[in-house]
Amino acid sequence: MKKYIIKLNNKVYEVEMEEVTEETAVSQTNKIAAGGNNTPSNSTSQNNSAISAKGEVIEAPMPGTILNVAVNPGQAVKKGDLLVILEAMKMENEIVSPVDGTITNVNVTKGQTVNPGDTLVVIA
Repeated sequence: MKKYIIKLNNKVYEVEMEEVTEETAVSQTNKIAAGGNNTPSNSTSQNNSAISAKGEVIEAPMPGTILNVAVNPGQAVKKGDLLVILEAMKMENEIVSPVDGTITNVNVTKGQTVNPGDTLVVIA
């Protein structure tokens, strides 16, 4: 866990960030599948996803407003492709695909307000 101090508009913010690797993502997925606690930590990431029977579920990592939806159902995406732009705290956050696949469901529209954990997109 790394700590950063950010000064923005004369306000000081202390931010803790944890590096997410494939190994920790697999560990979290196995923990969830085993019925473990799925409570998010205080760290913020650009992409929060879970695997379900219907595919890779991309969830909102924080509350905000959808500024743009860059994909449509049936569209093929590669790992790292832009899915959605989420505005939170006056910052634009790019939500990108964690995997290669095909968009099976888009659950949000431009201008929609979302909460943490809301499903944005499903990738098969």
